[in-house]
Parts: sequence; structure tokens; C-alpha cells
Amino acid sequence: MQIISFSAQNTDNRWGDQGNGKYVNPILNADYSDPDVIRVGDKYYMVCSEFHFIGMPVFESDDMVNWKIISQVYDRFDFPEWDKNQRYGGGSWAPALRYHNGEYWIFFCSPHEGLFMSKATDPAGPWSPLLNVKHISGWEDPCPFWDEDGQAYVGRSQLGGGPIILHKMSPDGTRLLDDGVTIYEGPVAEGTKIDKKDGYYYMSIPEGGVATGWQTVLRAKNIYGPYEKRIVLEEGNSEINGPHQGALVDTPEGEWWFYHFQSKDPVGRIVHLQPVVWKDGWPIIGVDTNCNGIGEPVKEWEKPHTGKSVSISAPATCDEFSSTERSLQWQINHNPVNTNWSLADRKGYLTIKALRADNLRDSKNMFTQKIMGYEGEAATEVNCERLIDGQHAGLFCVGNLYNAIGVARENGGNYVYTESNGNSERIIPISDNTVYFKVSLDANTNRHQLYYSLDNIKYIACGEPYPLYSSDWKGVRVGIFSYNTLGDGGEAYFNWFRYAFDGPGLHAEK
Repeated sequence: MQIISFSAQNTDNRWGDQGNGKYVNPILNADYSDPDVIRVGDKYYMVCSEFHFIGMPVFESDDMVNWKIISQVYDRFDFPEWDKNQRYGGGSWAPALRYHNGEYWIFFCSPHEGLFMSKATDPAGPWSPLLNVKHISGWEDPCPFWDEDGQAYVGRSQLGGGPIILHKMSPDGTRLLDDGVTIYEGPVAEGTKIDKKDGYYYMSIPEGGVATGWQTVLRAKNIYGPYEKRIVLEEGNSEINGPHQGALVDTPEGEWWFYHFQSKDPVGRIVHLQPVVWKDGWPIIGVDTNCNGIGEPVKEWEKPHTGKSVSISAPATCDEFSSTERSLQWQINHNPVNTNWSLADRKGYLTIKALRADNLRDSKNMFTQKIMGYEGEAATEVNCERLIDGQHAGLFCVGNLYNAIGVARENGGNYVYTESNGNSERIIPISDNTVYFKVSLDANTNRHQLYYSLDNIKYIACGEPYPLYSSDWKGVRVGIFSYNTLGDGGEAYFNWFRYAFDGPGLHAEK
């Protein structure tokens, strides 16, 4: 069988670890939105928003630039809407990750269901089942903080951005103890992170909106204020729009760094790393190139001096389905129906047993992952021998459009078909039980092309290249699916999924 591979042609688009002691932003050119990062000892851990995709990944790094996924926090939301694909844009918003009293804690808000908490003694899991600390709508972006006297707090925002509200919380993180006090009001103030340094309480707050905002820092001697305010990062003369929403992190060697995102379609909200210096008790993030006292993002910088030398890497994208455990790069759209997919029923294959749905967007057990980088190709092999009438199975590439290419079975025959936002078109009938599907991805031009093949050598384009944009707060995704428009039933077997993308010498192939 052919191995899909891809070599980037434009070396100016290299990103991440350059292998020469330097890095180029973005360090993660994928939709890891609202990143929060902590250091525990000499290891670094990161979480990000995942909204309606199950579940939230936890990342680990030795050098702050190269990251791998080590666990997922949750595998479902126990609310009926999540079993009906009715929470697009909901789910986990701007999580906060903290280490306290020998445990790792994650807090996040869902705009519909309120404040959640999970914790673990090991960031690789297992994580405790999600606790709905406060069932309420309209909250977002919480951050816990335990003070030196043992008192615990949660800062959070309100849906739509602001104000910043501070609650007292029980030290075990299970209860809020008051209705909260408004600490700060600003333009789309959200995503606060709370820290304490040199006797000051700091609140690091993104303001101004996703694509056009900046990073503000507040400080006070009392956690309730009054707070001084300073803008510490802005776009300025750089080409990095909306640089904000992230985390201040120190190294054991005493360096300080700031993680933030940049909104960049079609990939989504990509992760940058900025150097930080402290001056007069305030962080200056990036470099103040226009000398106005506010830092601007850097494109290239010397890597953090963590004392660790690691191989260049990025989160996994390929899967040969050789394990009986789901690989951690996969996320399922809304709650999975675990009885209807398996990595054990047919060895070496992912089996998806189709459930009733009218179209791709409404279908269950959609295996999804983020697109990576600027250019790439994703492909899969589908075995059709157990399809039944009404069943659809194949490869998708989605954003604001839910587009797919696959095989559909009608009146006892199989057809290659395409789908766009529920509108389907037959391409050709097929008699073989094995068919291959591919999508080529070009984030530079924002043009993506679907293909099919009967031999995994010659790929035939279907339709015209099409653009995609972020939707429901998430960037473009690729993945695999099977559903049935007539009712439950039928099995699709996926032999492999291979996704190769550009990067600093990276080729995601087996």
C-alpha cells in the first residue's frame, strides 16, 4: 500500500523548533485555542479549549516548544443535548490548569452548563469525572487560585467578555462560597489567569476580542483590589493579530515566557511563545519595537534555556489502528456512542457501526482531528463489504462547511459520493470492497481538494477546491465517519488514517 507523504515546498513557512537553538512562531500551528501552561518541576503541561469536541487533551513538554499529548481529561458531558449533537460551540471554554497540594487541577466553563472541575495526581491520567461545580449558563473562562493562607478563589468572566468576577471557593474545589465580587470591567475582558509574585496579586487578562485584542495585566496588594492596569502585549507594528489569551510561565533557570494564540483562518487559533522580562514589577512580553512601553510579538527567538535537549516533534496525526485504545489525537464530535465503534472487532481496523443521521453534521462517532500547518494531505482506506443500504462512510474536511467524500450504499450498490452541508452527489458506482479517499490541504491559499482512488495510486479530484473558515469557535478539521440515513446499522472498516503536513523537517508518515 502506498504511504501518503508530503514535503513542504515553501521553507519560509517552517514553524516551531528550528533545530538550531531557535524557534519560529507559531510553535504549534494548529487550533490549540486559549492555551494555559504550567511548569511542575522541569516539565511543562498545557491544556486548551475544545468546545464541542470530546475530550480535552493534556500536553507535556521538556523544552516549552516541542509538545506531545499524554492524556484526555473527559470522555463525555452528562447532559441530554450532548447525546443529540445540539451543543455546537458549547463545551470547554478557556480551561485553566493549576498544580496545588500534589494534584493537577483543571477548571473550565461551558456557556450552557456552567463551571466544571477535574483533577489528577498524574497529568497522564486518570482524571476524575467532571464535577459540575456550579450549574449555570453564561459563565466563561475560570481560573482557580489558592492563597498562602489556604483560602481558595475562582476568577471568571461573563459570556461575551466581562466583567471579571472573583468568587471564594472551598479548598477542595467542589463549592463556591459566595456570589462573587466584580474586580474589573474592560473591553471584552475575559480569560483571566491569577498568580502571585513578590507580594502582588496579578491578573493576566485578554481584552479587545479574539482577532483584534491585546493582553492586559492587573496587579494589586489585595486580591480584591484596587488594581493597577497595564497593557503588556499588542500587535503594534508586527503581523501577529490579536496577541493575547494565554499563560505566564517561568523556567527553573529563572526565565519567563508567555504563551498566547493568534486567530488565523483556516487553521484556527494557533499557539505562539513570547519572551518575557520583568521591569518595575510588570511583565514586558515580546519586544517593544516601537518604544511605546508595550511589547510586540516576535517571529523568531532563541529557545528557552530549560536544560533539556529534545528531538523535534509535534502531536501525532497518523493512525494505523493497530492498538485497541483510541489514539489521543482523535476527538469525537459531541458524546460518543462507545458501543458503536471498536478497535477490537476487526484487528487492525477501526470499525464504525452506523447510527441514524440525516447528514454528516448530525452524525455520531465522527472521529476528528485538527489540521496542522500550512500544507498537507490526509487519506484513509475504507473497506465496504459490510455496508448496508442508507449507509455513508468516508473522509471529511470541515469548518464552516461540512464537506466529505466517501462511499454510499443505495439499492444494494456502492457509490463514491460527495457531501456539502447535507447536499449529496453521486460520482461513480464501484464494485470493489476497498476504496481510498484523500484531501489536500492548503492553508496559504485556503483551498482544499477532495479525491478518491480505487488503487491508492491514482487519485481523482472531485469537485472544485473550496475554502473553509473557523466555525463554532474551532478551526478546520479532518477525520472519518459513518452514518445511515435509513436507520441504525451497517459497519464500515477503516484500515488506516495518514496525515502528512509541513513543518521543520516533519513528515507525519509511518
